[in-house]
Amino acid sequence: MPKEKGEKVVATNRKARHDYAIEDTYEAGLVLSGTEVKSLRMGRASLVDGYGFIDGGEAWLDAVHIPEYTQGNWTNHPPRRKRKMLLHKAQIIKISQKVKEGGYTLVPLRIYFLDGRAKVELAVAKGKKEYDKRHALRERQDKREADRAMRTRNRMGE
Repeated sequence: MPKEKGEKVVATNRKARHDYAIEDTYEAGLVLSGTEVKSLRMGRASLVDGYGFIDGGEAWLDAVHIPEYTQGNWTNHPPRRKRKMLLHKAQIIKISQKVKEGGYTLVPLRIYFLDGRAKVELAVAKGKKEYDKRHALRERQDKREADRAMRTRNRMGE
């Protein structure tokens, strides 16, 4: 059987980019049980309430929902357990210093398979205020309207 190549995205946290200002991103491996991997390969996971934290020099991912594997039996995993993340020691130290600084949190952006191995993309992020969210939304709408106006103007010139 040939080894998997490339990247297959399982779940993304699109709301995180709206709610947080992303500072840094990291790629971390995940320590999973067999039924969790099978459930992920079926493309089933939710990062909505997920967050990361550093405890005792180890990185953990909590509140990420990976549903039970349908063909699993008594060996199935609990859907919302805390899972260990694999990062380099220097990365863990850097992240923990940033989080202790205050105002920063560790947010999962997406879970994916890279060459057959489960990975999570983490972001060190700062929460946006409500007016920042509205401002970003307004900028996006203005850009869309300007692009639309340019398109119609270019069509008229032809």
